[in-house]
Amino acid sequence: MSRWNELPAELHPHVHQLIVRLRRLKDGSELSTRRLAARTGYSAKSWQRYLNGRSLPPREAVEAMARIGGEDPTRLLALHEIAVQRWAEGRTVTTGAPENPSATPADAPAPAKPQPYGRHLRVAVAAGAVVTVLSVSVALVLAVRLTEARAQLARERGGAAATAPATWSESMVPVLYTCRLKQRDGRWYAGLSRTTDVLLSNTQVGLEVAEAQCLLRRAGAEPGDIDGSFGPKTRRAVERMQKQNGLIVNGVIDPPTWQALREADPK
Repeated sequence: MSRWNELPAELHPHVHQLIVRLRRLKDGSELSTRRLAARTGYSAKSWQRYLNGRSLPPREAVEAMARIGGEDPTRLLALHEIAVQRWAEGRTVTTGAPENPSATPADAPAPAKPQPYGRHLRVAVAAGAVVTVLSVSVALVLAVRLTEARAQLARERGGAAATAPATWSESMVPVLYTCRLKQRDGRWYAGLSRTTDVLLSNTQVGLEVAEAQCLLRRAGAEPGDIDGSFGPKTRRAVERMQKQNGLIVNGVIDPPTWQALREADPK
């Protein structure tokens, strides 16, 4: 069993509870973080942040962990929804971890007996609330990552122009990157990243995503704007490119997909 670091004391009890459940599932699966990354499409560094309480895992990651651990994801996803709300409210100082991490949160509503009238309306309202919370959380995460990506790009360009400190409203403006395609030693590069093995999937942002988008466009699989954000258009472009090159079609940019992008003939 893994020896886990103590979780941050400021985590809300429901967030703490979710992470403890995820840790138990990982221990039960006996997978290393690298193997877990390969099975889920989320990088090993991302899983280290999730399991050490430094960032909140997305819904898809929680569902993937539940299935790997052989657990029905329904209850774990319900706990994740509550954790998303608590995370969005801001971390609060707690007096300690919950006494029973496997128990359902105290303020989670108990399942009510279905009524013959109004049931569909209540389900629709609840689903709408969950979608709203998740959308806000994803938007906040993307905004923070886009700000980090802009700062990194400015540093790599040698500080040719001074940039003002990013503000929250400024970070919400989409970042568009320029593709500077060059071939070196038989491989193509767009001037944003030289990686050949970083795993990229839905909701990830940064220079590596922008590099992949440039190479996808060059290969004839249009990803939409070169904005460094791995969204639905980019995923569809990855799937088309994988299918054209006889790769496993999973919508994830893995080492074989990087190799095909770097070596692909222009369309």
